[in-house]
Amino acid sequence: MATAATASAPGPVAAGRVVRQALHWQERLALALLVACCAALAFFLLGPLFMILVKSVQDKDGAFVGLLQFRDYLGTPALRQSIFNTLGVALVVTGITIPLAFTFAYALTRSAMPGKAVFRVVGLTPILAPSLLAAISFIQWFGNQGLLKPLLGGTPVYGALGIVISSIYATFPHALMIILTALLLADGRLYEAAESLGTRTLRRFFTITLPGAKYGLVSAAMVVFSYTVSDFGIPKVIGGNFNVLAVDIYKQVIGQQNFNKGAVVSLILLLPVLVAFVVDWRMQGRQHAQFSARAVPYVARRKPWFDGAMFVYCTLVALLLLAVLGMAVYTSFIKLWPYDKSFSLRHYTFGLVDGGVIVSFFNSLRMAFVTALLGTMFIFGCAYLLEKTRGMPGTRALIRLLASIPMGVPGMVLGLGYILFFNHPDNPFNVLYHTLTILVLATVVHYYTSSHLTAVTALKSLDGEFESVSASLKVPFYKTFHRVTVPVCLPAILDIGRYLFVNAMVTISAVVFLYSPDTQLAAVAILNLDEAGEIGPAAAMATLIVVASASVCVLYALVTRVLLTRTQGWRRPAPGN
Repeated sequence: MATAATASAPGPVAAGRVVRQALHWQERLALALLVACCAALAFFLLGPLFMILVKSVQDKDGAFVGLLQFRDYLGTPALRQSIFNTLGVALVVTGITIPLAFTFAYALTRSAMPGKAVFRVVGLTPILAPSLLAAISFIQWFGNQGLLKPLLGGTPVYGALGIVISSIYATFPHALMIILTALLLADGRLYEAAESLGTRTLRRFFTITLPGAKYGLVSAAMVVFSYTVSDFGIPKVIGGNFNVLAVDIYKQVIGQQNFNKGAVVSLILLLPVLVAFVVDWRMQGRQHAQFSARAVPYVARRKPWFDGAMFVYCTLVALLLLAVLGMAVYTSFIKLWPYDKSFSLRHYTFGLVDGGVIVSFFNSLRMAFVTALLGTMFIFGCAYLLEKTRGMPGTRALIRLLASIPMGVPGMVLGLGYILFFNHPDNPFNVLYHTLTILVLATVVHYYTSSHLTAVTALKSLDGEFESVSASLKVPFYKTFHRVTVPVCLPAILDIGRYLFVNAMVTISAVVFLYSPDTQLAAVAILNLDEAGEIGPAAAMATLIVVASASVCVLYALVTRVLLTRTQGWRRPAPGN
């Protein structure tokens, strides 16, 4: 009996083999998912970019012509001028926006003025609106029938001036967020030591504040420059006859159906953005930790004259930002600018609902929701496999490279690449063209880098011992992911979802080539309404986008508070500690 029982029971060797097989199966599943993520990124990112490169060296018949298309483009004086116009405007916008944003961020972090929370919220409001809103608003303020047209002294707002002031409004919050983060990481002990040594305020600024924030300033400058170079909505609405590269792409593709010349312009547009991206990447590589474990957060001391000056500055900037947003909202609620300014809902009822344009708004809501849901799942899942599993170092390096590329690819370039790639008859995925799915894919890829960095940052803060202990207890990695990683990283996951939703609502450059009559988005509808001279309905649609984005942000804050109360209790200190 004993012999039979012993023979029937699995021995240590057999049990160990079962455990190793289980672990081997889990590792193979994780690696298979990692390869699938890499393949998806390569297909939906490199495929479209490769097609742009191919089209740029072909003629309309598909014959190879080398650099002939580039020679023709650069040989046309009007088209060649677009390059200088684009770079010139971007440099001016960067040179103005960075000092404005830095002073605003400096006031929020280095002064004891009242209302900091309000100023911070107001400073970030332009993110909630498409860039087209700024252009529409400035036309209402300074256009041919603008309220403040005399202030320009006869200088038309249509052209370089309009692009510059509209771009400053649109890029201000992006620069503010980066610079604000850099200033918040300052070590208060340095300021205390400098003050105890009697160092003057101006000297502290140049020896402590600026050196500590220099990487943030460079990063903010590169972001503003890239945004201005690649933006399409602002120059299309308020640019007039002032040609820029992004509008040239639109004219070549939509106006002349010349996809080859559009590919050439796309590659030219890609160069300055890539240069800015490389500069930012190199500067970030040189950055060292400023905020150590022993660092003390800087606490501003009350200085009446300085606090008063910063309060006046922030109030002025906040009023200007609200004036731009307010003008667009005001335009949407009056009958006919500037002749009949009585209150009316006709732009919403007749202009949007009766005109059938309101469907575009619901398309945007649906697209933004799907983008936030599926995009967050894919991005965070891919980041988890990248950071918390082992094996295939070459594939991991490739994924990291692919994840960083979208930040350096303008939306117009990506959108044109999607046309050329997914509209090709030999591509089995050409059924996606003109569907909501391709709009979601393009949006997720376009905003992939920032979301990926958010996910990686959250995952790196999570101790790798969780996965090691789970493996030793024979717990599958997907259970650890569900039970440990997701609850701990929930703030970052929610932040990614909000980021994708808001950007999906306001994006235009990446999707302007990809929609169909049934999948037209709200931002594209604004562009079409503006071209038709329907400024009131265009302002109404922009207002709806702002309301939707703001509502999601408020809902995000409420849901985050509830969920974090239930899932982040471990972060709170125990009673009596």
